[in-house]
Order: sequence, then C-alpha cells, then structure tokens
Amino acid sequence: MSDHSPTHHTELLPLGPRPGGQWRVSDQVADLSRRGPAPRPVDVPAAPKSLVLDLNRTALIVIDMQNDFCTPGGWLDHIGVDTTPARRPVASLQSLLPALRHAEVPVIWVNWGNREDLMNISPALRHVYNGSGRDVGLGDPVPGTGAPVLQKDSWGAAVIDDLIIDDRDIRVDKFRMSGFWDTPLDSILRNLGVSTCLFAGVNADQCVLHTLADANFLGYDTILLEDCTATTSPDFCWDATLYNARQIFGFTTLSADLIPALETS
Repeated sequence: MSDHSPTHHTELLPLGPRPGGQWRVSDQVADLSRRGPAPRPVDVPAAPKSLVLDLNRTALIVIDMQNDFCTPGGWLDHIGVDTTPARRPVASLQSLLPALRHAEVPVIWVNWGNREDLMNISPALRHVYNGSGRDVGLGDPVPGTGAPVLQKDSWGAAVIDDLIIDDRDIRVDKFRMSGFWDTPLDSILRNLGVSTCLFAGVNADQCVLHTLADANFLGYDTILLEDCTATTSPDFCWDATLYNARQIFGFTTLSADLIPALETS
C-alpha cells in the first residue's frame, strides 16, 4: 500500500460551509469525498408539472426587496412609479422565511449594493437609469431622503423593514440586473451544495428573471415563487415572466404549496 494512503485512526474534522461540500481533514489526511447528507425529498405542486425537491440541495434567493424599489420616499417613488405592487410579496415572504429557516434551507438576499465611486458600473448601465445625464440615477441622492440610489449601506439599498434578515441568512451585493455577474453568488451556492434555486423578490421581469435565467444557464434548477415575486411593470411583463419561467427555464410554484411540504420534512 502507498505511504500516502489515509490513516483511519486520525480524527478528521469538517472543512467547509455545509455538509455536501465539505472536506474532512487532519494534519495528516485530506478526505475529499464530500459525504453529503441523504436527500430530503418533498413533493410540491407546481406548473407545468409537480416537483420533488431535495431540501438538502435547495436555497431561496430573494432579490431587491429594498427601500429604493418598495418604499414610499425611495427612488422609484421619487421618479413616479407606484411601488404598491412591489410590496405584494411581503406577506408571503413573512410566512415562508421562518419555515425555510426551520427546515435548514439557506436564505440568500441578493440586493443592489453599488460602490460609492461606481467604478464597476458601465456607462451603458448608468444610462438605463439616467438617460439625460441630469436625472436621479445610480449613486445620486434622492430628494427628500438624501440617500444615494442603491449605494451599499445606504437607506435606499437596505432591505425593507417588513422583512427580517436572520443571522443565518447570507447576503450578496449585486451590480447588474443579474445577481451572478461580478458577484460571489455562484461560488456560494456551489460551496453550499445547492443545485435547486427558488426565486423571490422584485422586479419579476427584470432582476429576478435575469438572475433566474443566469442560474439556469449555469446548470441550476430554477423555480419562481409566484406569490413571493412581483413587478411594478405593466401586466404583460408579469405574464411573459411566468410564461418564460415555465416554458424555458423551469417551473413556478406558490409558497402556500411549499410551506406544508417544509413542515412535513
């Protein structure tokens, strides 16, 4: 036998964020076998077909439930957008989040959190939000609050008061419509051993859909939670989002159907 064979009398300690993605190591041995937990399958009604989810490989991604998008006095409100629709996911998320945490399913908050100097934001992206160059766009102070639009640690970038971030939750700053570009989201999901992503937040047809699409392109299973997602865009945008989520990228379901499955897990 090779001198490099593992010695089983040595205590091996876990190294990694979660079972399923961990090594086990000692000063003499590195066990790379990643002995993940047994599947925890649950049945969930969904469209276009019902699903069996493994809770040990599932995470929720909540996108952009932030003051600038959802709260009176925030950025969208300042530019004349009715933010009432953006608050529709709140009640459903208030019920779902504790159930997910109790079932030990990771909750990941992916929110705009731009650098103060905007050095990683291209002119093309800034133009979307400040087409004239004289409007209130990314990083500019919103009249009334003075908070810089979607700047990290600003009031506008903070998650709304109605939703509580738990100490166990994970936070990721994003800088694009997609939560995967220029962020550690993919690395975090892989280190957690996640293969199935549930999506919630706003706006459904913009940041939620683009993040969901990129997750699908990266090989994740993608499921849109209809009652935990909303948009301030016209109704046809919502209809197209549901169509694409079911037809191209995966499935849609309701938190009202997921919670009973979590409670029986």
